[in-house]
Amino acid sequence: MGSVEEQSRTVPFFGVRAFARKLLEEAVQLRLKLQSAETERQDVLSRNAQLVTAVEQLKSELEELKAERDLARQQLASIGAVPLLEIDARRRELQVQADALNQELVHVRADIASSRNALQKEVEEARQEIVETREAAILQEIGIYEYRHPLSDAAGYGKALDRLQDAIKASAKKEHGGAVLAATNWTVGGSEAEGRKMTREIAKLTLRAFNAEADNLVRSLKPYKLQSATERLRKVAETIRKLGATLQVSVSPAYVQLRIDELDLTADFLQKQAEEKEAERQERERLREERKAQQEIERERAKLLKERQHYQNALEVVAGNGDQDGMRRLQEQIAEVETAIESVEARAANTRAGYVYVISNIGSFGEKMVKIGMTRRLDPMERIRELSDASVPFNFDVHALFFSNDAVGIETSMHDRLAGYRVNEVNRRREFFRATPLEAKAHLAQLAGELLEFREMPEAIEYRQTLRLGEAHKLIERKA
Repeated sequence: MGSVEEQSRTVPFFGVRAFARKLLEEAVQLRLKLQSAETERQDVLSRNAQLVTAVEQLKSELEELKAERDLARQQLASIGAVPLLEIDARRRELQVQADALNQELVHVRADIASSRNALQKEVEEARQEIVETREAAILQEIGIYEYRHPLSDAAGYGKALDRLQDAIKASAKKEHGGAVLAATNWTVGGSEAEGRKMTREIAKLTLRAFNAEADNLVRSLKPYKLQSATERLRKVAETIRKLGATLQVSVSPAYVQLRIDELDLTADFLQKQAEEKEAERQERERLREERKAQQEIERERAKLLKERQHYQNALEVVAGNGDQDGMRRLQEQIAEVETAIESVEARAANTRAGYVYVISNIGSFGEKMVKIGMTRRLDPMERIRELSDASVPFNFDVHALFFSNDAVGIETSMHDRLAGYRVNEVNRRREFFRATPLEAKAHLAQLAGELLEFREMPEAIEYRQTLRLGEAHKLIERKA
């Protein structure tokens, strides 16, 4: 291979920004070229249409002349005259013109087909250099994420990523057969040493450009973008190979695969990390709810113990006075308090006992959606009020609320029965279902027996007042 000076006096050195600008300029030129080709194609199509029209007109004239000729022949035959030589000559002249136009039409169609094939080839090449990154298109294709490297937890993925990154660093440090492939027989000014130096510098620049793109993809990666990120990285490697064809410089396939493996592991790590965070959040919510229920139970027990002590003190005083009726009333009250204490202690011991509720929020979610859950609070309405916080525009309405010694079991059975109506199929802790209160009531009646209280129509006071005010404002605007 000849020296660099024989082929070109200067060797282009591109920085990362220059490399990006070059890609942008090529894309702009390609777009202009495609627009020019499309304009040319439209011109050819227009010319083809004109030629077709001309041919049709000539054919029509030829048919008319043939008809005139036949008529003239009949007239001449009837009077014994000779054929009109001028009509035949005109027919032959028109036939020659029609043949010439047909031949030109064949050539025009061939040119159109050739231009169309060339344009399709250019469009296909452009598509191969473009990676689909539009968020809407990618989001429409989101499915259930599948792990590439199934590991038990995020820590396992973190360790695997550390090992992979060590392998990437080791490969990038190799001068031969490592991250970048390049020819080694270049000379600069007749010096092989200068040629090797030039090759090393170009290899470093190439690797820096490729790593910059790969690092950016890793930093901005989201699991559902893995496929587009992988495709983009492959296209970057292919673009570098084309730009470095003169100097035979390219990123090695093994190094490209290492960076793709890094994308796979990173996507797995981010997905597992998100799942663990969600599980931790749900566990914290469960523990917080359990802690609040336990605190309520403790407060209720303390209140009942204090009340029982008050009655016992009063009983001692009444017994000292010999008031038998008063003693009997106080003993009955003490028995009632002790029964309540036993009930509270039973609630504390039975972690499955609690209240099952069916609630809706038509102002926030519409009429055909309910939330079915359970709480161990002594006052279940406190939990309902918490759900009606600032995260929703209107308060929840209660359709059913009843106590059960196995509230956990009833809640689970309700969720199983309405599994096909779940709003969120991924996060099972979201207890919303596309069902009416009456549909929920039918299932509850089968699981819990006759319901003592059920409200079909939600009050939705604030929502209905909001609708009324909106109508009033519209009426005022129309009158104004």
